[in-house]
Amino acid sequence: MTTDKTYLPPQKTMEHDWYVIDATNQRLGRLASEIAMVLRGKNKPHYTPHMDTGDFVIVVNAEKIEVTGKKRTQKLYRRHSGRPGGMKTETFDKLQQRLPERIVEHAIKGMLPKNSLGRQLFTKLKVYAGPTHPHAAQQPKELQIQTIPGVEN
Repeated sequence: MTTDKTYLPPQKTMEHDWYVIDATNQRLGRLASEIAMVLRGKNKPHYTPHMDTGDFVIVVNAEKIEVTGKKRTQKLYRRHSGRPGGMKTETFDKLQQRLPERIVEHAIKGMLPKNSLGRQLFTKLKVYAGPTHPHAAQQPKELQIQTIPGVEN
């Protein structure tokens, strides 16, 4: 008689590394999907779907992220205050000028699970508009994401 057992990775392999990614001239969606895989831990051999086996990710230069086509003027970001008539709408261009970190965070959050595990994984993402970050003490490794380089359309 065989019984199925839930796989639990050994505790010594559960170390979380820190990676820094430069978003300069990267495509938003392709970069976000790669970052979501690293946050989830899908790039590791001991990946387990119901556990946090991923790494910390620091994204720098979020203000230099690229999008293709007419997304710069037509893509809309919506938020609601919770009050009647409280819907606020903003284009990609305006939000990038005001809060460029939120664009990258929004794209990555949509690619994570919609449950308590997804909320826990999202706390391991750190996004900064400029080239500097305050996480030098964690000694993050440079992570190269091979996406299509941005082209002005």
